[in-house]
Amino acid sequence: MKGALLVLRSAMLWILSLLHFFISAPVLVFLNIFLDMRKHDWLQRAFSRRIAFLSGARVKVCVSPGFDPQRTCFFMVNHVNLFDPFILYCAIPQLVRGWELESHFKIPAYGWLMKRFGNVPVPDVRRPSDIKRMWRLTQDAISRGTSLIIFPEAKRTRDGHVNEFQDGGFRLAQQLGVPITPVSIVGSFQHHRTGHWMLWPATVTVHLHDTIETKGLTKEDVPALRDSVRKIISAPVEDSLRS
Repeated sequence: MKGALLVLRSAMLWILSLLHFFISAPVLVFLNIFLDMRKHDWLQRAFSRRIAFLSGARVKVCVSPGFDPQRTCFFMVNHVNLFDPFILYCAIPQLVRGWELESHFKIPAYGWLMKRFGNVPVPDVRRPSDIKRMWRLTQDAISRGTSLIIFPEAKRTRDGHVNEFQDGGFRLAQQLGVPITPVSIVGSFQHHRTGHWMLWPATVTVHLHDTIETKGLTKEDVPALRDSVRKIISAPVEDSLRS
């Protein structure tokens, strides 16, 4: 009986979530056409909070003493499911956008929203000209004071553990001297697993770790930086899986 109620609950949450998204997203796209995104950032945050609420997740934020909310930076985050960007937008206390696969911009409603929000397209086919365009757009965003979310795994976890990190975001952080804030999303795997449709009741905790400086680092330092950030992000995730 309990299992049947959970299935019914998930179905209702998906229906409500999709209705909310396809009604609200066009309104935000319209506002982004005529207004500076900073002027209605509170509406975007409210939109993200409703998405989290309608998915059945409770969002909790833990902030380390060394996290600097005033610094424009790269937020390096483990990737669990499709709710991650909205959960992060509830938790990060500054204007933030993200790297987004270019193919996602073709998704109806969602793609329009991400494009108008100013997310940076990551090419599906990594030609040199496309990579240069992505790096230029990334630098433009940072110059405007917009922090960026990067999922260095470049894919969602299938078992809850943190996958190996790619170097791209770390190389760019080193070259531009952009600080990195490691972020751990804990509880998302218990809430919703990629490849499954169930939405389980869960608390999703976002850990904003100490901000890490990259100025003065060389390209030889990038592998150690990548591994250090992955270790920081993985620690609370692995603890949650063991408990």
